[in-house]
Formats: sequence, C-alpha cells, structure tokens
Amino acid sequence: MKRLRFTGFFCWFFIPMLCIMFFCSSGICAPQEIEEIEELAPGRKMARQATKRRQLWITSDHSKHAILEQEFASGPEVTKACLDCHTEAAMQFHKTIHWTWLDPNAPEGAGIGKGGHSMNNFCININSNEPRCTSCHAGYGWKDNTFDFTDQSKVDCLVCHEQTGTYKKFPAGAGNPVSESKVFKGNGKTYDPPDWNAVAQSVARPTRRNCGTCHFFGGGGDGVKHGDMDSSLMKPNKSLDVHMGMDGQNFDCVRCHSTKLHNISGRIYSTPAVPHRKSLIEDDLIPKIMCESCHSATPHKAGEKPNDHTDKVACQSCHIPHFARVNPTKMWWDWSKAGKKKNGKPYMEKGPSGKPVYHTKKGEFRWAKFVVPEYQWFNGSIHTLTARDMIDPGKIVKVSWPVGDRTDENSRIFPFKVHRGKQPYDKVNKTLLIPHLFGKKGSGAYWGDYDWKKALAGGMKAARLPFSGEYDFVETSYVFPTTHMVARRDDSVKCQECHTRNGRLADLTGFYMPGRDHSELIDTAGWLLVLGSLAGVLIHGFGRAFFASRRKEKNNDNK
Repeated sequence: MKRLRFTGFFCWFFIPMLCIMFFCSSGICAPQEIEEIEELAPGRKMARQATKRRQLWITSDHSKHAILEQEFASGPEVTKACLDCHTEAAMQFHKTIHWTWLDPNAPEGAGIGKGGHSMNNFCININSNEPRCTSCHAGYGWKDNTFDFTDQSKVDCLVCHEQTGTYKKFPAGAGNPVSESKVFKGNGKTYDPPDWNAVAQSVARPTRRNCGTCHFFGGGGDGVKHGDMDSSLMKPNKSLDVHMGMDGQNFDCVRCHSTKLHNISGRIYSTPAVPHRKSLIEDDLIPKIMCESCHSATPHKAGEKPNDHTDKVACQSCHIPHFARVNPTKMWWDWSKAGKKKNGKPYMEKGPSGKPVYHTKKGEFRWAKFVVPEYQWFNGSIHTLTARDMIDPGKIVKVSWPVGDRTDENSRIFPFKVHRGKQPYDKVNKTLLIPHLFGKKGSGAYWGDYDWKKALAGGMKAARLPFSGEYDFVETSYVFPTTHMVARRDDSVKCQECHTRNGRLADLTGFYMPGRDHSELIDTAGWLLVLGSLAGVLIHGFGRAFFASRRKEKNNDNK
C-alpha cells in the first residue's frame, strides 16, 4: 500500500517537477532568469559590440587636391594621379585576387581561378572572351592574353572608390569606360564618358554599390550567379538581411570582408578563406568574415539546444532558410539548345518572371525565387575543374564541389546554391571545352557565326589546350556557398524542417538524426519505454481503483 502511494506521488508530483525544471533549463523562464542567462552568453555581447556603428576618421577631402583638378582623358591618367600620393597602392593591388583572378595559394602555372583554366557552367571561361568578361575587372584594357599585369597605370582605382554613382565601364570594353556616348546592343543602354574630375574627386572607402556593381551582376545579369547576392542588397531592409538592412545595422560589404593591403578577405578557392574559427576575443586580427568572429561558437542563450549544433552545423544553414527572396536567380543553363533562330535571326523569349528562358546566343534557362538551399559538408575549401582535367561524361560532371565530410573536424553542414546545366566537352580527350563566344561575324566566335566547332577550336587555341574536333554536351553542376540574405531570428529554419523524413537534410547520409532516421534497436527500446510507462500508469490506476473498492467494501462490512 505504501509502495503504491509512493508510485502515485512520483507520477503526479515528481515527473511534473522534472518537466518544469527541463523547460526552465531550456530558456523558457521568467524575465529575471532570462536576464541572468543573457549575462552568461558572451556571443550576444560580442555581437552587440562588433556591430556598433564605427566612426571613421576621414583626414583628406579629395575634392581639394590640386592634382585631381587637372584635365583627364582616360582612366590610366587618373590612376597615375592617385599613385602620386598613394605610392604603394598599385603594387599592393597587383598581388590580390581581384587583379590576377587566380588563386594566390595555388602552384604557379596551375591556372586555378577565372583568369586561368578553371571552368564554370555559365559563360564557361575567360580565354578568348576577355573584352566581355573583363568589364568587371578592376583594371583597364585586359582584352586578350597580352595584357600587361605589371603596368601600375592599368589599375582602376575608381571602380572601387568613386562615389558619384555615374562611373560605368562599357560592357564589352575590356574594362574601359567609353570616350564618347555609345549604345551597347546587348541591353540597349547608352553609356556616356565619365566626368573624370568629378569621379576622381569623389573617392572614398568602398560602399556596397561599388562592390555590387560587379558582384550583384556576375554571369551577365542581376542575380544570375549567386542567388544570395543581387541588386536587392543595394538598399535592403533587415527582413532580407539582418546585417545589411538599412533599417538595422546597415553594414557595407567591407564591414565583414575586411581588407589588408588591398587584399579583400572572402574569396574561396582551394584554400579556405578562414582556416581557423575564432572569435574576436580570441584573436582580433583575424579576417572577420565568419559568423563566429562576432557571435562566437555559442551564440544562443546559455542552455539552448542550438548551441549544441554549432560544431557540425554552420550558422548559415539555419539562418538563411531561402535565397533569391526578392529577385529570381538562374538555376539551369543549357548550352546545347543555343543556336535556334526565328526568320533567320537570333531571338530571346522571356518567362513569367520577366527573365529570359531562351536566348539564341546562350540556350535555355530556368529561374527560381525563394529557393531552399542544398546542404553539403564543407570545410571552407572548394575544388574546381580546369579545362585540363579529365571527366566522366557518363554521369553528371561536378565542375566545382565543396570539400569536407562529417569526420572532418573543420567541416560543417552548409547551404549551397547548386547551378546545373549542359556545356560542351571533348569526346576524345574527355575534357570540358572552352568556347570562343564573344566576337563579330567572321571571327569564329559563337555569338558571331553560331558554329560550335569553330568556336570551340578558337577557345581552346586561345587557352593553348588541345581540341580533338569532336564534341558533345554533358550535364554539369556548380556550387555557390550561401552566406548573404541572413534572415531574422523568427524567420530562421525550424527544427522540424530538418528533423523529419524528406526534410532539408534528407540527402545527407552516414549519420543518425532524430526525427529523420530510425533504428530498429533504438525504436524498439523507445517503444518498450513508452509501453512500460503506460503499463506502470495503468497498473497504478487499477491498483488505486482496486484498493479503493476493497476499502469501501471493508467499511460497509464494518457498518
């Protein structure tokens, strides 16, 4: 009888008390307790400190420099004037990836980078296409492989520093603005010569407009490449990006992509952008482009479960639930469909989003908005195929892919945009091919003559690589790490979106995840516990009812 009373006390008092203790330890507490917990969360303090508006000391007004009042006729002339004071700037810039378009940590001659033999599945490769591609190069005149990378006057200081908003390079001018008004047939826009004095005298630290001029429009259009970077980030609100939102922290790009000797941190090739994950408290000299730099490895309130995920799950995986949330991004590019004409002329067809779904010059496209990222293990390095690497055309070719796996202590589950498509390859040499795309009719360029064999021969010749003359098209994939468009806390990925079958992490295998996976042993043990608990409650209930009935009978007998 005493045992049954103790069991009742345990079930009806002790278990509820355990639940209350659990919820309190999970952060569901009184306001005073929450304040105490916040005091134990250094990540929150660090984030608040790091995101305070910095007061930048400006000690020079360039509009007052006499050397910038002279008459300029070209960009290199302006650069020479800049170098009169900033004597080391061009030499510093020449050592950066923004100048070489090559991985600075790759072996010399490896050709790793978009300035070399690295491939993509957009416009594929720069070789033979320089005048069009280098409209986004921070230099003047890279029109072919004879460009002098040692010429300091060829550095374009203005594209990163001018603040009038009027400075524009001509889209097919090898990085040069026009000297007289000119219409670009590709978009029908008129480009005017810069007011060289006005733009030179306006220079200041780079803003997001300076960076976005190239990075928001990579691949030939707004939001084509990255998905998490497009023109919507020029003036976003904090619901689109909590860091860049103009009604929030209003970060410029350089707030996180810190710079040393003109070397801007953040570009990823084979070498991780940041090899060590440290907070600013641990090391305040690290490049501040990792979430941990400001938020630490335990950014949530003390005791909250998400803090237990940061060793295996990147912050971006939860806090960027979708990309392309305002403008659509390109998800598919099929070069094999290019070349079709109407009435003997090239044409373009637009889809529901207003974006082209077919173009004679480029083939077939697919676009999407509010895209759920794909998740892969990632340690900060990305491998990219070059035009020298052999492929297996019998399966989808990964042109680039993240490095990492769950056994790597530096790897995290990370969100990616994966762009897919079809592009040409050499049927004999089993390599991806570089097409000569940009050029006039009769030049052998595909956009001039629409002859794939001539275009591929020209592109490979410019790259000094072999071409058998036999080609076909193969399906490929290319990855972009998703790190922008960080959503507000309330809009982050919910637990059940991953911890469920066919959820966000359905394609990641090799480990057990509650709610998604099942194990016969664990399931059996769990059900036994459930059934045992249920049996205990039922036995206890029947016991109480039985003894209560006996007591009633006994009392009646005594009467």
